Amino acid sequence: MRSVYYEVMVHSFVKVAKCNLSALSLLAQCGLITPMKFPFKNVALIGKHKSPEVAAPLLRLADFLSAQGLSVAVDSLTAENLTGHPYPVMALADMPQVADLAIVMGGDGTMLNIARTFSPHHVPLIGVNQGRLGFLTDLTLDNMLDSITAMLAGQFVTEKRLLLSARVMRNEVEVFSGLAFNEVVVHRSHISSMIEFEVRIDGQYLYNQRADGLIVATPTGSTAYAMSAGGPILHPGLDVLELVPICPHTLSNRPIVVNSASVLEILMHRSHDIRVRLDSHTSFESQLNDKIIVTRHPDYACLLHPVGHSYYHTLREKLLWNQAL
Repeated sequence: MRSVYYEVMVHSFVKVAKCNLSALSLLAQCGLITPMKFPFKNVALIGKHKSPEVAAPLLRLADFLSAQGLSVAVDSLTAENLTGHPYPVMALADMPQVADLAIVMGGDGTMLNIARTFSPHHVPLIGVNQGRLGFLTDLTLDNMLDSITAMLAGQFVTEKRLLLSARVMRNEVEVFSGLAFNEVVVHRSHISSMIEFEVRIDGQYLYNQRADGLIVATPTGSTAYAMSAGGPILHPGLDVLELVPICPHTLSNRPIVVNSASVLEILMHRSHDIRVRLDSHTSFESQLNDKIIVTRHPDYACLLHPVGHSYYHTLREKLLWNQAL
C-alpha cells in the first residue's frame, strides 16, 4: 500500500515537471548549489562605466522591463550618464541584496567586475554587448529585447562558471584576499628583472620558476591573458584550473591543468617588485617570502544565455576561426 508521503512526492514531482524545462534548468544547474529566485521580479541594470553611449539602449531596456511588471534599479555609476528617468538608483554593492537578476550592458570587462560583486549573493547574470560579440556578454543591442522576453518566460540556458579565491600570507598572517573570475596573476611590476618563485600543488612540490610571472586561470580566463601567454583553451564546463607561466626562462616549461579542488601555493623567493593582480581590476603589492594561496571559491557565477547558445560558435566568432584561408 502506498504511503501518503509517496503520494505527496509523486504529486509534487508531476507538478514540477509541468514547469517550463528551461526555467527548471536554472534550479537543476545552479539552484542546488545556490538558491536562485525564479520567476524574476527585481532586476538590477548596470552599464559600462564612463560610457555615455550606453544611456539610450539601457533606458530602452529599463522601460521594457518596467512595462513587463518588473521592478528595475539602476547602478549609481551608470546613472551618472542617464537623465530624466524614473528608476531608483542604488550603489552597486547594495544591489545584490535586493536583485533577482542582473543585466549587464557593456563588454566582458564590465561583466567581470559585476560578476565578482553579484555571484557571492547567488544572483544570475545576463550580458548585453555594446559592440562585438563577447565571451560573457552574448546578447546584442539589436536582439536584446526579443532575447530577454524569452528569457523572462523561462527560455534560457544556464551556465556555472568557476571563481577563484586568492590570499596573500605574510609571516603566517593574511594581509590580502580577493575574488577573481578570470585569473590570478603574480608578476613583476616595473623593474626589468625576472621574479623567482616556488609552486606547490596540494602541498606537493611542482617547480621553482624564473619568469616574468605566473597566471592561474579558470576555464573562463583561459581565453584571456592565459591564452595570450600560450595556455590552452578550456571549455567553461570543465572543473579545472590552469597554471600558465609568463615568459619562463626555460624551454621545457609548459602550462599545466589541475583539478579545481587543488590548493595552489606560490612562494616568492627573489624579487624586489611583485604584484598580485585579480582580473586586472584589483592588485596588491607583494613582498619577498610572501605566500600566495589560490583556491576555487565556494560560490559560482551563474550566467544565463538564450536557448541555442553555443560556446563553440562564440569561439569561432571571437577567434576568427570562421574565416576562409
